[in-house]
Amino acid sequence: MKVLIIDDDDDIRSIAGLTLSRVGGMDVIQAASGAEGIRKACDENPDVILLDMMMPVMDGSETITALRAHPATAATPVIFLTAKTVGAEVERMNSLGAAGVLTKPFDPRTLSEEVRILLKRSSGS
Repeated sequence: MKVLIIDDDDDIRSIAGLTLSRVGGMDVIQAASGAEGIRKACDENPDVILLDMMMPVMDGSETITALRAHPATAATPVIFLTAKTVGAEVERMNSLGAAGVLTKPFDPRTLSEEVRILLKRSSGS
């Protein structure tokens, strides 16, 4: 499984990337901004995108909207990875077409399994 992590925090990208590749056996691509993430999503065709909600310049809402508008990424599952998990915020993220929401800080031991569970749930299998 190929995963694209879009997050402006170097540490989050690094920890999530190591966790998903070493523990989860996934291929990981990283992007430090929404614009870079959109380019990499179009070029790399990931199976899932982990997207930070709070980023400068282009936040998670703008990024997922742009991803949904592009034919190459319109159907790519997006899971928000965010510290903002209040009920109304989660509902808003889901209304943007997210496959799910994971909370920061995350548990590196379970991140890859949580991603798989959300993907399975969102695909209806």
